[in-house]
Amino acid sequence: MAVKRKHIFSLFIILILAAGAISFASAYTGTGFSHNIPSSKYSDMSESDILSKYSDTECHVEESAVCTQVVDGDTIYLDNGKKVRFVGVNTPERGVEGYITSKNFVQKLCLGKTVGLDIDDSKHNDKYGRTLAVVIVDGKNVNEMLLKEGLAEIMYMPPSEFYPYNWADGNTHVADTHSSSSSSHSTHSSDSSSSGSGSYVANANTGKFHLTSCNSVSKMSEGNKIFLSSREDAISQGYVPCKICNP
Repeated sequence: MAVKRKHIFSLFIILILAAGAISFASAYTGTGFSHNIPSSKYSDMSESDILSKYSDTECHVEESAVCTQVVDGDTIYLDNGKKVRFVGVNTPERGVEGYITSKNFVQKLCLGKTVGLDIDDSKHNDKYGRTLAVVIVDGKNVNEMLLKEGLAEIMYMPPSEFYPYNWADGNTHVADTHSSSSSSHSTHSSDSSSSGSGSYVANANTGKFHLTSCNSVSKMSEGNKIFLSSREDAISQGYVPCKICNP
């Protein structure tokens, strides 16, 4: 009996290890965004060569720190303890084509250097606790550079102070369904407000939208309420339907 139990325990361990191997093999790929820009494109370029291609940003440096680690093309660590997620952009994940090129690009501009942050006033942190910000080097917007170089795709996640479509060009890939232009964004903004009335109410904190009659609305902080005129408007701005009231 003891031998049999031992065999069952061993089989259980093997199953756990196998599951772990499968999970590792199916590595997280994010949105699946990739690009085929070779790393060699930037190997002979200096930091100043890259920066000279861009104009000074209108973003403002709110705080500065030294970049101690580049995790990938859209995440860096600073010596003040902050983990920074480049707001409005998304680069290839580890194991996806283009990961190394995007990461090396950011390393060339940021690693070991003092970088500035313009932190998103509408949403300071993402769900992982990372600071959402525009990263600024020598007065230039690195988030914008990633998009214009084709090293990142637009990932607009409202609420946000920044509208990354303004940094991109016509060939920039978009991570989601928000392919509207800046002018249509202005229209959306005018059709919604943080006070007033509308057929739907979105929660700026959770990213969900509800019918005005939904119980969740009464529990919502007034400061998080965004009134929307239509379901299409809510979806186009990145809000997802409540699973309770099914708007």
